Amino acid sequence: MKKIIAAILGTPLLLAGIAGGYAFHLLKGNTFQIEKTAYIYVDQDDTADSVAIKVQRNGHPKTMTGYNIMCQLKKYGNHPRTGRYAIDPNACMYDFVRQLANGIQTPIKLTVHESRTVDALIGRMAKQLMIDSTAISNVLYSDNFIESLGYDKHTLPCMFIPNTYEVYWNITPEKLLQRLQKEKENFWNDTRRSKAVAAGLTIEQVATLASIVESESNYGPEKPTIAGLYLNRLHKGMKLQSDPTVIFALQDFTIRRVTLAMLTHESPYNTYVHEGLPPGPIRIPSTEGLDAVLNYEKSDYIYMCAKEDFSGSHNFTSSLTEHNNNARRYQQALNQRGIKR
Repeated sequence: MKKIIAAILGTPLLLAGIAGGYAFHLLKGNTFQIEKTAYIYVDQDDTADSVAIKVQRNGHPKTMTGYNIMCQLKKYGNHPRTGRYAIDPNACMYDFVRQLANGIQTPIKLTVHESRTVDALIGRMAKQLMIDSTAISNVLYSDNFIESLGYDKHTLPCMFIPNTYEVYWNITPEKLLQRLQKEKENFWNDTRRSKAVAAGLTIEQVATLASIVESESNYGPEKPTIAGLYLNRLHKGMKLQSDPTVIFALQDFTIRRVTLAMLTHESPYNTYVHEGLPPGPIRIPSTEGLDAVLNYEKSDYIYMCAKEDFSGSHNFTSSLTEHNNNARRYQQALNQRGIKR
């Protein structure tokens, strides 16, 4: 009889123990059914319920009860924090919701591409971030902001150093641009600055020349040769006469063949009309292009012409006669392919 009474009296404690154990399992147990880390993105319009849908979709939890309990304890529905959050395969719901509530994000790898225009780059960056391209543009193209960083509308492309950077997905436009400015300063270390001075160029002029070099050729090994050729022309007081600068001046990037009529188009970017470098880059060059200018090949070349085999490489020479022969063969190749513009 005593044993039966003891069993009855112990039942509430047993039930409490079972309930406590179940609650512990819901919050601290291995909840998610995924084999590798998954990510959810919480934006400004999200609520606790919409975040729950994303957690279910990406983490495949056995149950969302622990999520609901933790959201109530943390009052998460009142202030979801934007950002990119990792769901580890071994995570428990307690730790994950605490991570959400405290805004403990996992950064993304933002790729800054070499691009034809600043607007194109902005668009590509915005696709990787919570902010849209309009928000970035509104800050970047503000006169006060541009001036505060030391640029004008021509030199603005010099700000961007193509690379991959770790940033938070919900970074603000201001912080993003300040970060990119900092990365630009890091790139231009004492060694690179010394090489620019030795070449007789400012940092902005290096970027401008690199943009021309990369518009002339995608073939990496000859970029230092092209850079050296243009530096020879600059030092001799010759016009650069670069076809890509004409295309940029016309803002028609479908042009494959620059005609004589195009060469007279008035623009500060047209190096057939104006001596020296344009007022700014004609594209955002890669780090390879920038280093090609800083480590330019010394030669006596002052002429170049695309090879008639359309391999993407060029013939280089210091002889006008030889250059004219090279140009004639290339023009004939264009005619044979029916490329008139």
